[in-house]
Amino acid sequence: MRSDLIELAYLAATALFVLALHWMNDPKTARRAVAAGVAAMSLAVAGTLFSPAIVNWGWIAGAIAVGVAVGVPLSWVPITAVPQRTAVSHAFGGLAAGLVGTAKYYLWLGEGPGDLTPFRMTAIVAEVILGYLTFTGSLMAAAKLQEVRWIPQRPVTYPFQNAVNLGLLAIALGGGVALVLRPSPLHVLFPILIALALAFGVLLVIPIGGADMPTVISLLNSYAGLSAVAMGFVLDNKLLVTAGALDGSSGLILSIIMCRAMNRSFTNVLFGAFGQLQTSAAAGEAKPVKTETPEGAAQVLQMASKVVIVPGYGMAVAQAQHRVAELADQLMKNGVDVRFAIHPVAGRMPGHMNVLLAEAKVPYDRLVEMDDINPEMPQVDVCLVIGANDVVNPAARHDPQSPIGGMPIIDADRAKMCLAIKRSMNPGFAGIDNALYTAERTYMLFGDAKAVLGELIKQLAGGK
Repeated sequence: MRSDLIELAYLAATALFVLALHWMNDPKTARRAVAAGVAAMSLAVAGTLFSPAIVNWGWIAGAIAVGVAVGVPLSWVPITAVPQRTAVSHAFGGLAAGLVGTAKYYLWLGEGPGDLTPFRMTAIVAEVILGYLTFTGSLMAAAKLQEVRWIPQRPVTYPFQNAVNLGLLAIALGGGVALVLRPSPLHVLFPILIALALAFGVLLVIPIGGADMPTVISLLNSYAGLSAVAMGFVLDNKLLVTAGALDGSSGLILSIIMCRAMNRSFTNVLFGAFGQLQTSAAAGEAKPVKTETPEGAAQVLQMASKVVIVPGYGMAVAQAQHRVAELADQLMKNGVDVRFAIHPVAGRMPGHMNVLLAEAKVPYDRLVEMDDINPEMPQVDVCLVIGANDVVNPAARHDPQSPIGGMPIIDADRAKMCLAIKRSMNPGFAGIDNALYTAERTYMLFGDAKAVLGELIKQLAGGK
């Protein structure tokens, strides 16, 4: 009877996981999707706790207490830290998979070599490699996003880097094959396999720049899901296999979509050292930059009939999303058509700008995807760029030698006028200057995005 209830809980959890993923396709059902995912995980945990195989509740209670102690503070991070918090979650998932695979290997090794069948060993090797490389890779991604002092956001490269990385991976895979064929006699290879996986996770991420972090995070999410699939086979748990497959496939599909949005391949993201700082123009070649005051910019916005706002990571850092929403409301009250142009890789994680604007209660129908807004940009009176850099850089269109050459961008430079809010003229994560900022129809508003937007709102309200 108990086993039937457990299987029923697992079946219901599987259905809810699938529905949660489906409901995430539409903002109107996104809340329902979150509730379904929480319910699914609760059923999965409850079903597992009722398993007759559990004989010691002390270790489980201790693990739950540690999980709560770590998880609750992580839930309090500011919205700007969600990307690195997501990366840390992936790290924990990878570590869990790696530790389970390690424990099962040594448990079965102690019980007798006959338990380490080729199928089991294949699952353990996949779980350990994917789990541990996800752990260290995700920690590196989180550190880059958090701007940890001793881990540079720029790509870290050295001679023959790709050859070294691929060589390490090949050695790890070779060791894994050897363990599958002879798991007991070659047991000394197992800790070496773990060390190689941990090292590969670090070396995989350090040559990747901050501009590629959205793709890297979704790819690491895929790795975590695949390690969960392998863990499901090791533990003979069908729910883990299903949930991991959903996680892994959705992360992979999202990564493919984002690579297409950047007109780049997986190999270019993983091995291209995108974000390497480029050589600036020679002295004397710098083009003049035109600046504008908040008072002048407010007058321009007041006279406009059509305004497009392009949010970027600078908006997130300044936590200016509520001011952006307030500015849009003020303009719409004055009869201005205001919409938000969203680039697929703006920010530091998939959907970063959507999350920020949703938190500020910007109507979702005001958010327009890049491909839909670009044909309309020549008719836009004012394009207001807030903290975005590489995703509006015209070099992507006209300079094939640029690191972002060929990457689809939001055509901010084709609007009748562009106002760009930025702290300074420092380049973005691609490490190159932005020709938009020196274009004839662009005016810069230097300063913290939140403060500048506050001044714009004040001027639009009549200077009160």
